Amino acid sequence: MADREFDIIVYGATGYTGRLVAEHFVREYGDSDGAPKWAMAGRSEDKLTAVRDEIGAPATTPMIVADASDPASLEAMCKRTKVVLTTVGPYQLYGDALVEACVKTGTDYADLCGEPAWMAEQIAKHHDAAKASGARICFSSGFDSIPFDLGVLMLQKEAKAAHGAPAPRVKGRVRAMQGTFSGGTAASLGATMKAAMKNPKVISVLRDPFALTPGFDGPDQPSGMVPRYEDEIGKWAAPFVMAPINTKNVHRTNFLRGHPYGEDFRYDEMVLTSPGDAGKAAANAMVELAKNPFGAKPPKPGEGPSAEERENGFYDVLFVGEYPDGKRIKYGVKGKYDPGYGSTSRMLGETGMALLESKAEGGVGTPGSFLGEDLVERLREHAALTFSLEE
Repeated sequence: MADREFDIIVYGATGYTGRLVAEHFVREYGDSDGAPKWAMAGRSEDKLTAVRDEIGAPATTPMIVADASDPASLEAMCKRTKVVLTTVGPYQLYGDALVEACVKTGTDYADLCGEPAWMAEQIAKHHDAAKASGARICFSSGFDSIPFDLGVLMLQKEAKAAHGAPAPRVKGRVRAMQGTFSGGTAASLGATMKAAMKNPKVISVLRDPFALTPGFDGPDQPSGMVPRYEDEIGKWAAPFVMAPINTKNVHRTNFLRGHPYGEDFRYDEMVLTSPGDAGKAAANAMVELAKNPFGAKPPKPGEGPSAEERENGFYDVLFVGEYPDGKRIKYGVKGKYDPGYGSTSRMLGETGMALLESKAEGGVGTPGSFLGEDLVERLREHAALTFSLEE
């Protein structure tokens, strides 16, 4: 790995989100002493050149032509770098060959995947081989599921310090969020629904909170699908559309780390509305929204909000740890920028930077299992996220 030409390659740099990841490296690192040796990759050299010039990247920024339909080009790309960051989804349609190439060449990989059936398939197919080659295959390295994965990890650290044991029950509650889902997220959900219609096993994976922990089946989990009034918070809670993927990743982190949250750990995620009848009505309305979050006209891959909309976006997530004797502990994770684009692109970029420094063994894992607090510190410093204990 030390002899590789590049530290990081951004694959899919001509797409909407890939371009934002490339912009992050230009803006955050430029040609500073700590700058990684990075390159842009995609299907068209002409488009790569245009994006390079538009984002103000140096004219010397290397460009690599690689295509998901050409496995040899992907393997050649992987041999040149320590880390590949990919925004080319839906991953169940375009991700197989790249994961295989990274595993084969011992190259670290991070993506923005929120497709649990595909992820379960990749775990079964590649986890042992990735451990053998040293490749860290790091799924869900954006808004799904970093704030939630790392939020639980940090809450449990504080819980052990304060109470001597992890909280056996944690609630993830989205207090506020302004922003949009990406066209890539919409395409991934659409591809997953099509796969489920063809293969009933996909549905069982989507419903199983432990679908990403093969060989371990934990306790029954709160569904998070029925609106409820949260007494300790004073607001109504409604289903959260990203909970089915985030909760699975949180359980996989716990599994891969040897169950530091306990084997009896229970976790769910919901969105908070407001108190009273208005909050109840809003929570009930969100049940329908969770079934079809994109409406009649979902965004297309490659589409996204304006720079101003990305700048004005934000999110605020509360984690509440509960003990059988009534003790509680609260932890907050907040992010500046639109969650689906502005923040996600920064999180993926910093996952790549953290992988460069990580000594974790190979395998198919999560940001929490591979990187943990090291990634938290990078996100605080370079991605405008805050992680903090609350009263």
